[in-house]
Amino acid sequence: MEKTFEIDVTIEAFKNLTVARAVVGIMIASGLVLIFLFWLIYFRGGSEFIPNWVYMLPAVNATVNSIATIFLVLAFIEIKKRNFVQHMRYNLAAFVASAVFLISYVLYHNFVGHTPFPGEGAIRPVYFTILISHIILSVVVVPLILSSFFFAFAGKFKLHRTISKFTFPIWIYVSVTGVVIFFMLNAYT
Repeated sequence: MEKTFEIDVTIEAFKNLTVARAVVGIMIASGLVLIFLFWLIYFRGGSEFIPNWVYMLPAVNATVNSIATIFLVLAFIEIKKRNFVQHMRYNLAAFVASAVFLISYVLYHNFVGHTPFPGEGAIRPVYFTILISHIILSVVVVPLILSSFFFAFAGKFKLHRTISKFTFPIWIYVSVTGVVIFFMLNAYT
């Protein structure tokens, strides 16, 4: 079963790509996404006209992050059972949920720009500790996620397992803290 799965999941174009070339491509793509997001949020500013539906996007983002978290936990359970096919399906679902989150996040910040935290007092350092760790780890997790998928689809399962030991907890943390940040912001707005 395991060998059949490995053959079925492998994408020939990925298999023939060197690890070094793939990692460079992943790092370039991740860097471009990061530069774009920082420009969008901190330098571009918001839009003059903000449609009403835009204000629903933070709740959509929190929901999609929650869904990604559920799929990641399910994928973890399935890999412990050595159910590789279901593990892959759940991880792909988590990836799609995270991609939907990213699209919604970009849309929101395209219109709104930076969202300041209005809370006062002792909650501020708590919020910013969560936010800063969330931002740093979200920068780290993008290339880790892409690398985990690349190694799986390239048939490099030993590397996939190695990198996924880091990817999984970071991805879970980023997804969960995204939801926490949403609720903290909403508590003070």
